Amino acid sequence: MNYWSTLRYRRWIIWGTLAAVFLLVNLYRLSSAVLADRLMVAFDTSGAALGTLHASFFYVYALMQLPAGILADRAGPKRTATGGAIVLNVGAVGFALANSYPLAFLSRALIGLGGAVIFISMLRFAASWFREEEFATMNGLSIAVAGLGGILATTPLAVAATTFGWRETTLGLGVIGLGFAAVVYLVADDKPEDAGFEPVGDADSEPLTLGDVLENLRLVLGERETWITSVMLFCSTGMLITLLGLWGVPYVVQTYDVSVTAASWYTLLGSFGLLIGPPAFGWLSDRLERRALLIVIGGVGYVVGFGVLAVVGQPPRAVVAVVYFGAGFLLGAYTLSYALIKERHPTSASGVSTSTVNGAGFLGAALFPTVLGYVLDVYWTGELVAGARIYTELGYQVSFGIATLASVIALGCSLWLYRQDPLA
Repeated sequence: MNYWSTLRYRRWIIWGTLAAVFLLVNLYRLSSAVLADRLMVAFDTSGAALGTLHASFFYVYALMQLPAGILADRAGPKRTATGGAIVLNVGAVGFALANSYPLAFLSRALIGLGGAVIFISMLRFAASWFREEEFATMNGLSIAVAGLGGILATTPLAVAATTFGWRETTLGLGVIGLGFAAVVYLVADDKPEDAGFEPVGDADSEPLTLGDVLENLRLVLGERETWITSVMLFCSTGMLITLLGLWGVPYVVQTYDVSVTAASWYTLLGSFGLLIGPPAFGWLSDRLERRALLIVIGGVGYVVGFGVLAVVGQPPRAVVAVVYFGAGFLLGAYTLSYALIKERHPTSASGVSTSTVNGAGFLGAALFPTVLGYVLDVYWTGELVAGARIYTELGYQVSFGIATLASVIALGCSLWLYRQDPLA
């Protein structure tokens, strides 16, 4: 069988190439956790400065979401994703070679600039190549790629950094990523018609004018649901990425006196939860045709998990493992909001609508690391181990208290959405 000539298989081949690039996006953005001590030493940073370095990716990523949606809607996912993949991996190469904090900051921001368009390109691709009733499932699978990237950013990255050095590992990933950028350009098509197939999804076949895009943007930003959903993702997505991407590993290392490699197993569990949670919630949602109720259920679990760490501080490590896994798994409930928002607007607005709420989530991922870094610096013991600051257990409890408060706000937003339309 010629898989390339069969739409059923070809769409998965193209999606797979986009997924490979998105995997690298998530590996880069969560890499700071296992590299935290090395980065503190390499660039002579405090906790707050490390949080800001880590967050430079997310500031640019968040601010680029609306432009990313416009690009995906107007230029198409092929060109948008190819350009993003090039910029993303040039940034990775720059980060590996940086010899100062400002250069590292700018390089990581460049990673965020390129990475910002990849997820939205995947969703725009799915809107054209898959049926409407498959969208939540495809959304879940796309986010599962983030979980796989997160898994690679834990123990595998820790082992590679120890074996080859963090700079050499990052440089190698950047070179591989540039190769994937070329593959995307060669194999991807914006819609089935471009490849000689009949239309499948519900995306418009005609190119959008700038006026169309601006009208879609006006409709999206004019709805309260958009803003409530944005606050919800700001708190939920932002806090999970902060946990898995930066402070989750130092918390385990310093509270339980284990190595970075050993601690990375806990964030690996969180990423494994992210790998299976979104597809599971997406599949269940498509079959039940319910979104809002599942989001509320996930929100309750979020509050309980972070609340345990805030109150107890140093629970048995098995509890920490369950909380980390649960946080990643339950984010799958919150990611149903992409389908919820998409379904409220014309498909021509799929890029703009999903990118708007996605941007809010990554704005949270930009702000929370620095906020928690400032909090932890208040509780710095004054001790340095291999150049990295050591924080008290109370400092981490206060940080998890902030995470719990953010989770309560996210839960409140989900309840508001449920009350607006219980059958959604």
